[in-house]
Amino acid sequence: MSQRPTAPRDEAELLLRARRLAGRSVEWVASSIGLTTPPDLKRHKGWLGQVLEIALGADGGSYDGPDFSALGIELKTIPVNGEAVPRESTWVCVAALDGSMATRWEQSRPQAKLRRVLWVPILTTPDDRLGDRRLAMPLLWSPSEQEETTLRSDWEEIASLIRAGQLDRLDARTGEALHLRPKAANNRELVPALDADGNWTETNPRGFYLRRSFTTRILRDALGWRS
Repeated sequence: MSQRPTAPRDEAELLLRARRLAGRSVEWVASSIGLTTPPDLKRHKGWLGQVLEIALGADGGSYDGPDFSALGIELKTIPVNGEAVPRESTWVCVAALDGSMATRWEQSRPQAKLRRVLWVPILTTPDDRLGDRRLAMPLLWSPSEQEETTLRSDWEEIASLIRAGQLDRLDARTGEALHLRPKAANNRELVPALDADGNWTETNPRGFYLRRSFTTRILRDALGWRS
C-alpha cells in the first residue's frame, strides 16, 4: 500500500480491504501509510483508530456522522485476547449534557454510530508492544432486533435522567449494553450541564460506551462460538 487509499465504493470493497489487513501487525499497517508507531497509547488516545481510518479510506470522522459517511458505516477497533474477549468497554460517542439530547433513540448520536459497524479486533496481550499487536478478521455488524431493543432501552433510561438533570443518579451500573462513563483527561475538565431545576452548572464530561459483555456476544456470535 504505497498511497493512502480513497474512500471505498461499497461495503464489499471496505470489507475486502479490512480482510487484507488481517494478520498484519499494527506497526506494518502504520508504516504502510507513512506513520510511525508510538511506544504505547497512554499519550496517544485514539491513535489506533485513526490509523485504521486512514488505511481503509474513511471519509467521515465528523462529530455525529459515521467514519465512512457515504456507506453509513462506523469503524470500531476493539482489543481482544485469544478467546475473542474484549479487554475493555468500547467508546461510542460524547453524551450531550447541555439540553441538546435527542428526544428519540432513532435521532440519537449512539444510534447513528451503531447502525452499521465495521469491527476490527486487535489481538492484544498485557505486556506486548503496541506495534506487535495484530489485526484479526473484521466483521460488519448491525444490531439484531433484540440488540436494538436493549440499546434503545438503555439509551432511553440514561437520556431521561440527563434531561431531568439527575446526573447524580447516573453511574456505570446503569444500562445493560450501553452505559455512561466519565470522559475527561482529569477532574478539572468541565462542560456545561442543566441541573434538576433547569439551572446551568458545570460537570465532568460523559461518554456512551458499550459494555464488554455486549461486545463479547457480538464477536462470539460472528465466530459461531456459544459461551
